[in-house]
Amino acid sequence: MSVVVHARVVEQLTRLRLRYVADRIDAMLNDAAREAPTYLDFLDAVLRQEVDAKQRTRTTMGLKIAHFPTVKTLDEFDFKFQPSVDQRLIRELAAGHFMAHAENVLIFGPPGVGKTHLAIALGRAAVETGHSVLFTSATALLAALAKAETEGQLAERLTYYTKPKLLVIDELGYLPFERRSAHLFFQLVARRYERGSLLITTNQLVTQWGVVFGDEVLAAAILDRLLHHSHTVIIQGESYRLKQKRKAGLLGNPTVPASVTGGARRQAGSR
Repeated sequence: MSVVVHARVVEQLTRLRLRYVADRIDAMLNDAAREAPTYLDFLDAVLRQEVDAKQRTRTTMGLKIAHFPTVKTLDEFDFKFQPSVDQRLIRELAAGHFMAHAENVLIFGPPGVGKTHLAIALGRAAVETGHSVLFTSATALLAALAKAETEGQLAERLTYYTKPKLLVIDELGYLPFERRSAHLFFQLVARRYERGSLLITTNQLVTQWGVVFGDEVLAAAILDRLLHHSHTVIIQGESYRLKQKRKAGLLGNPTVPASVTGGARRQAGSR
């Protein structure tokens, strides 16, 4: 192998930003010498490895930017323990097609049934399919918007939350909103309407959102936008935490809570 040619190839690969191939070119050439692939097969293998490496890098960076609080995947979710979850719908959502039409996902259920697990898992799946994602709790979101408004930077903060293809808002409804916070949330929902997808987890019936937001009219306006193009996931099961306590013999027989959706139903891709 010509040293001059080798150096020139590495330099050109680097200039083309094919860094993975540049770092592994010697190993690839050795493999090619043993397996004697055609020129086309060798080129295909080289490019495929570079593409795979770039995808891994993008995914790693996307997961970091998303700020997920923990690692959760769909493979880890116990669908047998939560049979009310529409597994087929979840798998469809994981493919990410709903984001192409700026559709929303609302996950309803009592505390501890796996809403956050599904939200993180679907968010990770979105990152892996090449979409930008940001995860936040409802409390942190409203605190950030209120702070930005006080500092005269609300427009910039709303833009920050509008940019991701998917914004995941966890634990909506656990604490009631102050009136000003409810208006800030409406501004965010309005900005993202038909532009970007929202994934929201909540323990509250939709009929109770007037109480959550402190304003029936405002709650109706928010729901109108959220539910217009949406997919609804309903979890009517037992808390995983109670399951662990029951296994330890600390609780009696389980009881299944009533639906928290107030009659909401799946609206898969409704337009």
